[in-house]
Amino acid sequence: MHKAICAGLMFGLMGSIAGHSMAQTYPTKPVRLIVPFAPGGTTEVLARMIGQKMGEHLGQSVVVDTRPGASGSLGAGITASALPDGYTLLFTSLSPIVINVNLSSMKLTYNPEKDLAPVSVITKVPSVFTIHADSPMRSIKDLIASAKAAPGKISYGSSGVGSVNHLIGEMFKLNAGVDLLHVPYKGAGQGLVGLMTKEVQMILAAPPAVLPAVRNNQLRALAVSSANRSPAMPNVPTVIESGIPGFDLSAWYCLMAPAGTPRPIIDKIRAALIKTITVPPVSDRLIGEGAAPEPTTPEEFAKLIRADLKIWAKAVQVSGADK
Repeated sequence: MHKAICAGLMFGLMGSIAGHSMAQTYPTKPVRLIVPFAPGGTTEVLARMIGQKMGEHLGQSVVVDTRPGASGSLGAGITASALPDGYTLLFTSLSPIVINVNLSSMKLTYNPEKDLAPVSVITKVPSVFTIHADSPMRSIKDLIASAKAAPGKISYGSSGVGSVNHLIGEMFKLNAGVDLLHVPYKGAGQGLVGLMTKEVQMILAAPPAVLPAVRNNQLRALAVSSANRSPAMPNVPTVIESGIPGFDLSAWYCLMAPAGTPRPIIDKIRAALIKTITVPPVSDRLIGEGAAPEPTTPEEFAKLIRADLKIWAKAVQVSGADK
């Protein structure tokens, strides 16, 4: 028993020494940043903006590698099976981490808690309840009143069944006690067109998708889904302020590594990330897009994952997205 304990301690010590040694020279070659969604989307745009500057802080180029498929699960699985040496990282939204795991239709090749190592949350982004500028509705209270007067007649668009915006919409229905008709689109762009042409009466989308039209007075933002107001839309109230207590749901974007990546390397990656997202020009651009930097420690991020797995499991159940 004594020999086994000593051997275990020695193994752990050697692993720690090896990790520190690797971190001292890391990185010695380009870092691959896997984005599990198609080019042109919010995740890929953020990854390219952040990856370029992050590479400057690391002293090596950061190469964005888009691997779309299975709502982000394909790219997440590729990262989970990569060598845990810091040269393959995952830049993703929360979908393949806390939503897809709750969808039985998804045949995941990885366990997000066991096979991926948290580095840091990058930003949290609310959904914006957005209507056409000439709509008679001026607030969430007006929306609720209209929906109760005509159950199932008020329609809202999202970026697809099982998307963050869809699930937030269904949780809003539950909490507000209203019946809204969900219209799924293939992405936020199509949903925006649907609202502009009045195919739907409302959409739920991230701030970057609707900000230009809101600022041009083509669309009106009724509320944001987060507990706090968006820095890019300071005059838009939260759903909580609009009369729905405790309503706090947001998408988040994050950086992860394969499980087993030495902690000294994770710390070095995280330090470069924080230098990137909390200093202009990247910080200014993020704030302007309604995606203020919200970095975390790996431990804080792991705690968020555990909590959100339960929250989004309920949202999936309420939405019926897994049927």
